[in-house]
Amino acid sequence: MKKIDRYILSKYLTTFFFCLLLFTAIVVVIDISEKTEDFVKSKLPTSRIITDYYFGFVPRIDAMLFPLFVFISVIFFTSKMAGRSEVIAILSSGVTYRRFLMPFIAGGLLLSALLWLGYQYTVPVANRKWADFEKKYIDVNSAPSDSRSTYKEKIYFRLDSNSMVGIRGYDTVTKMGSNFFVQKFRNNKLVYNLRALSFNWDTAKRKWALNNVMERTINPINETIKMTKKMYMNYNFKPFDLRKDDYLKDQLITPELDRFIELERMRNSEMLNTLLVERYNRDAIPVSVLILTIIGAVLASRKVRGGSGMHLALGVILSVLYILFSRMTLVFATKGDFSPWLAAWIPNIIFGALAYYLYRKAPK
Repeated sequence: MKKIDRYILSKYLTTFFFCLLLFTAIVVVIDISEKTEDFVKSKLPTSRIITDYYFGFVPRIDAMLFPLFVFISVIFFTSKMAGRSEVIAILSSGVTYRRFLMPFIAGGLLLSALLWLGYQYTVPVANRKWADFEKKYIDVNSAPSDSRSTYKEKIYFRLDSNSMVGIRGYDTVTKMGSNFFVQKFRNNKLVYNLRALSFNWDTAKRKWALNNVMERTINPINETIKMTKKMYMNYNFKPFDLRKDDYLKDQLITPELDRFIELERMRNSEMLNTLLVERYNRDAIPVSVLILTIIGAVLASRKVRGGSGMHLALGVILSVLYILFSRMTLVFATKGDFSPWLAAWIPNIIFGALAYYLYRKAPK
């Protein structure tokens, strides 16, 4: 690494982290102003609010805006270099444009790896902390909503390839439910039916406790009925799997999310596409950091009339377009038949092509 590489890389990283801290402080101040009343109602000390809420909120917001921070940072410091004719001096000394971009690419790869690790392990843990606080102290002060309610109704899913489970109602906090049934089929014919008036999760045995159970085993000629006051069953779903709330997919570290996706795929769950989009986004969004780094460096390295203002305006427009593409593809994947993999990666494909085009047209 030469002196010019260290210079550009240090400018890149210091500008990025300054931008990150500045925007984080602004977002936290705005969030405090919006939730002051909720914090007062919670009657928690300031230290608890910081550790239980903002230790989860800040990593969540920073990860969400990470690519935007990178893009703005690259455009800002590169535009300053171009305005002081530093880029012209570097290229005039015999350095090729590709070589000039190497420290940008190295910084982009470093930050991409940092964001990738965050999305795989750190951000889900922070989301869990933030969501637990939201559900306990913030959502209770909002209008009732089915997505936020702890009581879930009419839950149906596939237990395995030949069995179905149905639940009339289930409380995710008390881990108790009513009207539970299991149906098993063979050659499209019902061969076993279990019904329980109520059920709950036994934390000691780590099994489901079924109360007032009736089992019907159906044979080709007759059927047998067995009544049981209480029985314990070890099914392949746990209380965690029955939550089905808006926060669930964001709180699973990637190995847990992969296992959950396989289970939901077997159950033919309606939320499978949403989970797949979340999984693919955890790999796609970090790659966008590198792509936006290259676009920002190529755009801002050219000295233009208007200076940094023109470059920043163009950067904001491109950022809005990137977010718009991401939101559109997400809706198509979760509400329609669009491929979840394409939904996650198509913004990178489009902006990757744009980065290559701008690089080919860049001043040498």
